[in-house]
Amino acid sequence: MADTASPVHVDFFDPATNDCPYDAYASLRSDAPVWRDPRTGMYVITAYDDVRMVLLDTARFTSASHRGRVDPRSSMLRTMYEAGGWVPAPTLAGRDDPNHRQMRDLFNHAFRPTKIKELDPFIEQLAHRLLDALIAAGGGDWVRGYAVPLPLIVIGRQMGAPEEDIWRIKAWTDAWVQRLGMMQTEEEAIWSTEQEIEAQHYFQAIFERLRSEPDDTLLSDLVNTEIPEWGRTLTDQELHAEMMADTFVGGSETTTNALSAGMRILVEHPDVWERLRTDPDRWVAPFAEEVLRLEGPVQGLFRSVTEDVELHGVTIPKGSVVNVRYAAANRDDRHFDCPADVDLERDNLRTHLAFGFGVHHCLGAPLARRELTIGFRALVDRVEHVWFVEGANDFAHQPNFCLRSLKELHIGMQ
Repeated sequence: MADTASPVHVDFFDPATNDCPYDAYASLRSDAPVWRDPRTGMYVITAYDDVRMVLLDTARFTSASHRGRVDPRSSMLRTMYEAGGWVPAPTLAGRDDPNHRQMRDLFNHAFRPTKIKELDPFIEQLAHRLLDALIAAGGGDWVRGYAVPLPLIVIGRQMGAPEEDIWRIKAWTDAWVQRLGMMQTEEEAIWSTEQEIEAQHYFQAIFERLRSEPDDTLLSDLVNTEIPEWGRTLTDQELHAEMMADTFVGGSETTTNALSAGMRILVEHPDVWERLRTDPDRWVAPFAEEVLRLEGPVQGLFRSVTEDVELHGVTIPKGSVVNVRYAAANRDDRHFDCPADVDLERDNLRTHLAFGFGVHHCLGAPLARRELTIGFRALVDRVEHVWFVEGANDFAHQPNFCLRSLKELHIGMQ
């Protein structure tokens, strides 16, 4: 069969490939743009035009009903939720229209542009406060000192969680992300689920408080606003699913990963650093877009096939799971010239797929872009020079099939 006889050999679970998957993506785009992963059974899609097509074709490539086939331990973990917490309902990203559209209207209202723009002064103040500590120390671990707390504190503020709890919440989101990443043992998957159930009990108290005492936070809108077509507000099960997937993970992890990768790029490309410093009004926003394209914080997610689909001579059978590899598409040289280069003047700069495309385009993209632009702007306004601390970095990434996240990044600054 064409899908299994391909000469391309890729192991996305290999630590070396996990740390630098771009050669593997190039091989797949060139020789096997529709590749059946022998380890997972999923069909991996890597070319820009194909990824975009899959994301737009929600009839043949559905967002619903694939998770149990991606993780065969789902039934066991469901029993844990039933016994100790709340079984998470399908997330916004895991629904199809009209159910998806009806639910998304609620989120669009909660995350409306005017509401997001009101956060700008807080984000700016927070960015400078975090930089104060790093500058005073002459640098440090950029990931822990800046990239993690900046977006996590911002989304925590909007989800009713006090700043002093962010590292506790970070432990919960890390556990959730590790299970999403498909590289856990069964024991580790059980631990992750236990952590999520602990988080559920923390957030349940916030839901109940907001039902009796609504406030002006985004979460209060999500808890108390009725979806007209459903004739009700979100259930606890729906809220718990959204808290992990679409608010705390979706609302912080992508930005954390991009802030981390962006700092590494700036140190490695002093010419880019100088451009940002000399004219931040012009170059900071394009730089944020290039970071998202080059080092996709979300490498890829999943769709299910509702009918047999033939693509590049390969038949993807009905019921198969497709892995849509955004990060591979974003380095496709048929769409982006010199895709491995940092080019702040690309004509098609904002056509990258880091936030997905179509009806499932990332709801938090406007907030993420504001955090990245403000976060990098504060850096270049305050700091003249940045460098890697000698001998302190191995540039290793967290093991994860879906996300790309530097473990740590030790820098000096002045």
